[in-house]
Amino acid sequence: MAQVEEKPELFPLIADVVNKAHAGDEEDTDARPLEEIESLCMQCGEQGVTRMMLTSIPFFREVIVMSFRCEHCGHSNNEIQSAGKIRPEGTMYTVKVLNRGDLDRQLIRSEACSINIPEFQLVLPPSRGQLTTVEGLLRNIVADLGVQQPLRRIQDEKAYAKIQEIIDGLKEIIADDEDEDEGKDKPEKRALSKEDPVIRAITITLDDPSGNSFLEFVGSMSDLKWNMRTYERSLEQSRQLGLAPPVEDAEENAVDETEQLGGPNEEVFEFPGICSRCGRPLITRMKKVSIPYFKDTLIMSTNCEDCGYRDNEIKSGAAISEHGKRITLKVEDRDDLSRDILKSDTSGLSIPEIDLVLHPGTLGGRFTTLEGILDQVYEELTEKVFNTGDSGVVDVDDRAEFQEFLRKLKQVKNAEIPFTLILDDPLANSHVQNLYAPDPDPNMEIVTYERTWQQNEDLGLNDMNVESYSAGDDTKDGATESQMS
Repeated sequence: MAQVEEKPELFPLIADVVNKAHAGDEEDTDARPLEEIESLCMQCGEQGVTRMMLTSIPFFREVIVMSFRCEHCGHSNNEIQSAGKIRPEGTMYTVKVLNRGDLDRQLIRSEACSINIPEFQLVLPPSRGQLTTVEGLLRNIVADLGVQQPLRRIQDEKAYAKIQEIIDGLKEIIADDEDEDEGKDKPEKRALSKEDPVIRAITITLDDPSGNSFLEFVGSMSDLKWNMRTYERSLEQSRQLGLAPPVEDAEENAVDETEQLGGPNEEVFEFPGICSRCGRPLITRMKKVSIPYFKDTLIMSTNCEDCGYRDNEIKSGAAISEHGKRITLKVEDRDDLSRDILKSDTSGLSIPEIDLVLHPGTLGGRFTTLEGILDQVYEELTEKVFNTGDSGVVDVDDRAEFQEFLRKLKQVKNAEIPFTLILDDPLANSHVQNLYAPDPDPNMEIVTYERTWQQNEDLGLNDMNVESYSAGDDTKDGATESQMS
């Protein structure tokens, strides 16, 4: 039987690389985890050496760590580059630095990442990539800010004082006072432990539209001092990363796409556009659907074949209703979960039995089943509530209370307990399927009501005028002539 040749691991774990470097024979060049390449030094023009290490960071991805040093002038430089796939979304990491153990968190900063420390009103723009720790980052900031301080002290004393305040504050956090008060007798300090609090608590935020940065959590992703969220890149961010064509190219592609499109495909209308994520041309399809015993509805679907971006939206195809509508449905068994439901973007949703209230605009417009919309509510709350915002201040009792709420919501979405669903839509564009149509549904109550002035104001209806333009103009002209005479 032929033996299968084992392929070498190109991106071993960083711990395995270190162990291999210590255990390997110095004369065995094959055991070296580094690749060395002669490179031109940009400082003196002589030849230096660039060392590259391919490794994998736990819970992150494959990276290339590069280190350059010139033996002639002593210039050195360290960088890190991502070797994985381009992420479809940007990432934002936030960590609360409360004790000295938080200074040891590993930090990966890509060349597209900006860093914010709000306590010092300090924002670091995108720079070269680096692999360091939180303490290493703070030390680099102190070193970079201190380079021009002697010159600032002479040219701009206010700027010098402001920057020196930041430097002194960061030195207090990392306990970097070795160079101060030299020659003076200082009391012996006890060894600092990881549990000791820092002099000043700070928040560090990494905002990376490329998604290639990383900030280490402790234990698991439920770390209360750590938070990570993803977001969709804007078109401008995609252009800055080189993932979208320039404005001129995108407009030309859109024009070409318009010329290639024919008429509507039966009842499906197609409109050319530009993808908000990658900037390439795409097609938005729209179809008019008539819902039985309700009204006409427009379903719009956008799909980008280049980057995979998708979006679906529901809009009313009828005139603005004069009244609002409140639908109350008593759900008693699983059969009710199969009812079709149209929730417009102006409709609120509530379930009084579990104190669930979704304000208008939440989840946007949806045309699905009752089971589908409850599943989506459960997924949104489960994944995002405790993974966004300042999770470090979440009280234990509040967390237990929320877990109990999720347990009840799970019972509701599985129809294990009876509950009441209320859709309140001031524009009357929402709908719940009547299983007994055209007869009244005994489990559903529909109430129409007059909108309040505030509801009309929120919907932009108070100042809307769609008729009597000419009459208004004639009256205004007549009044003007009367005043002149």
